[in-house]
This record gives sequence, C-alpha cells and structure tokens, in this order.
Amino acid sequence: MLIGDVARRSGVSARMLRHYDSLGLVRPTGRTGAGYREYSGEDIRRIFHIESLRSLGLSLREVGRALDDPGFTPSALVDDLIRRTRERIAGETELLTRLRRIDAAEPAGWEDVLQTVALLQALGSKSAGKRQRAALSSVEEVSVPVEALVEAALSETDPNVAGALRWALAQSGDGGPALLAEGLGSPAAEVRERAVRSIAEIPDGAATALLRDALAHPDIVVRRYAALALGVRGVAEAVPTLIDMVVEGTNDVDAADALSALASRPASAERIAAGLVDRLAHGTAEPPARLRLTQALADIPGITASRALADLSHDKDRAVALTATYILGIREAR
Repeated sequence: MLIGDVARRSGVSARMLRHYDSLGLVRPTGRTGAGYREYSGEDIRRIFHIESLRSLGLSLREVGRALDDPGFTPSALVDDLIRRTRERIAGETELLTRLRRIDAAEPAGWEDVLQTVALLQALGSKSAGKRQRAALSSVEEVSVPVEALVEAALSETDPNVAGALRWALAQSGDGGPALLAEGLGSPAAEVRERAVRSIAEIPDGAATALLRDALAHPDIVVRRYAALALGVRGVAEAVPTLIDMVVEGTNDVDAADALSALASRPASAERIAAGLVDRLAHGTAEPPARLRLTQALADIPGITASRALADLSHDKDRAVALTATYILGIREAR
C-alpha cells in the first residue's frame, strides 16, 4: 500500500508518515514494480501501535523504545505518565481558576486584567509583606474576587496577613460566608479555625447564621470562636459555651467580656448570672475556676449576681472571698 493510501486509511498524514520514516519508527518494507516504497500489512499494524502509544502521552522516542526494546517494561513509564498527567491537570486547573477569577472581577480593559493578575500573584507570594499589601489593596485599589480572598485566608499562616485577609473579606460583600462555610468542614483543624475566625469578622446575617450553627460543631475550637463572636452580636445561645470557657480558662477574659456584652439586656443578665452561680453551686469547679467565675460576675448586673457575690464574700477560699468583697464594693460605689 502506497503512502497516500495508508494516510487515508489510517488517519495519519503523509507528512507524519515520512517523519516516522526519517526517525526509523516505521519504514515501508516493500517496493512496487515502479520502484515506489510500499507499506506491508505488518508496517501498517506498527503504525497503529505507534498511534495507540502516542495517545497515552508517550513521546516518539518513548514509543520507539517501547516497540523495539525487548527488555522494556511499561510499569515505570506508565507511572511516570500518570505523574506527568496529574501535574498537567493541576496546572490547567490552576490556570482555569485564575481565568475565572479575572472574569469575576469584570475588568473593563487590559489594564484592569493586568492589575488583577498582579494582585492574585501577590496573594500567593512567599513574602508576608507582599501578601499583606495585596490583601489591603484588594479593598482599596483593585477588586479581587471573593473566592481568591477566601482561599488565601484559609491557607494563611502569618497572623498579620491573616488579619488583613479577614478584614478584606469583611469588606467584600456577599459570597464570603458561603465559601468560608466549606472551610468549617475541612479535615484540617487549622483550616477550620481560620474559617470560623474569618466568618466571625463578617457582620452580615449570613455570617451570624453560620456562627449559630457552629455552636454545635464537633470541633471545640470552632464552637469557642463562634460563641465569642455571637456574644458580641447579642446572641444568647452562646451563653453556655461562654460559661464553659470561663470555667475551663480558655480565652476566659474574652468570654467574660462577651457575657458582659450579652448582659446589657436584663433578661439575659439574669440568665447569665444564674448560669455562673449554677457552676459555682455544683462544687465541681476547681479553685482557679471558682475565682474566674467570681470575676465574671463582676460585670453582670442584677440582683442574682449581687446576691451571689454577697455569698461569695464569705467563701472558704480566701481569694474568692476577697475578690467578691472587692467587686461588691465597686458595685455599691456605682
């Protein structure tokens, strides 16, 4: 079969067949009566073998080795092809993500595109200073899609940069809470913490709803950050977790401040005071925890808190008694 016929039937161009010939991959083994080189059935089968191996991503050099080296084993090469394919997919996925983010920024011209690309690259910089400046610029100068800010916030390890990213997310408008909610389900504890801290700084209703749900999260760190944020927002469901934090001595000062903020409402004040007194009455709290509970009563208004402090001023624990007496003196002076 002549080269033109082989090209038509195989789908391999005549030019590529000549290239195969020049590389020694497949050479016509026959001759016509007029002296033209002719492909045999075996030559054509080899062409199809070449095309099959090329479809797997093998280079022509690798194809030649696979077909001609008796000692060649495919396992190592296939493993390498898998690795290369994964790297290529990862690269293409990264490019697709970047293009989508540029599209989401709705650039008006190429200058906007270039600024957005520069900012996205800065968010991924190895320099913490550059990442921080990029986070701040995303609000003040060039708009960056919220997806990029969320991704950066969930992966950021530098506390200063993380704070800038959380601030940027709080200014970014809609979309942030829903994306950050995915971070709450991450298998990595540090990612869950970054997610809830970012949500805590977003003042809208969607964020508050997520924080309410987070009070039942299996991760205690998530529950604590959610409770602190909800306390500041006046959400009474946070009270039990906040009292637990006072007892456990985990961010107890912040928890006491959140309880104080919640106690601005008389009904909440009585509930909070009752919860603190209940933990004292059970006698299960260790002396340091009893002292923290006494201190937490200081900023809780109402008769329940005052009565509890009066009782505590006679407590057998001298530190508790002195603290309660001091607090009562301040309350009476007011």
